[in-house]
Amino acid sequence: MSEPVRAKLLAIGTRCRYLPEEILIREGDRSNHVVLLRSGFVKVTARLDNGHEALLAIRVGGDVVGEMAAIDDGAPRSATVTACGEIAASIVRESDLRHFLESHPEAARAVNRIVVQRLRWSNQRRVEFGGYPVKIRLARVLAELAASHGQPVPRGLVIGVDLTQPELAALTGSAEVTIHKALAELRREGLITTGYRRTTVLDVKRLRGIARLGEIGP
Repeated sequence: MSEPVRAKLLAIGTRCRYLPEEILIREGDRSNHVVLLRSGFVKVTARLDNGHEALLAIRVGGDVVGEMAAIDDGAPRSATVTACGEIAASIVRESDLRHFLESHPEAARAVNRIVVQRLRWSNQRRVEFGGYPVKIRLARVLAELAASHGQPVPRGLVIGVDLTQPELAALTGSAEVTIHKALAELRREGLITTGYRRTTVLDVKRLRGIARLGEIGP
């Protein structure tokens, strides 16, 4: 959305800050406010029937979280949103958001696009989990993270999101031991380097080729 509309949207919210590991939104809650992330990044997770936790997405400054509960009246929160590092955000009440969207069609269209894009992404992930081997799924996740959160360094792009191997396994719908092997393959092929909660993509073009994403952004 345009800068004036974005500024008006931020103005109707209440500014707040979150500490590392603090929960912004909790799965199952009946709250319906929306959180506008100003800086930092968060992890979106959900509980599975087997008691484990699935990492659904990463959201960064400029993103919106909690929009589904604001749109779907009365439905409980479908996921938990947790701060990764310090977060600056604005909290917008559901009633204020609805009034704003009704009076600003541009913003309403932008929110609709966000919802549609996230549904498409979710559907794409379901197809990939059944149709691609783990190495390709991992390459796709790393290529997308590098494109959206990569920070240039002399040897490539450092993914600016701290993810553990269990979290990468959750993002790719695979077992941790399988992710360990796939990461080792990508390292041997000179595509990435890894350290403690740090991944550097050394060859974006080749990684995207393995991911079957082509040369244009996902």
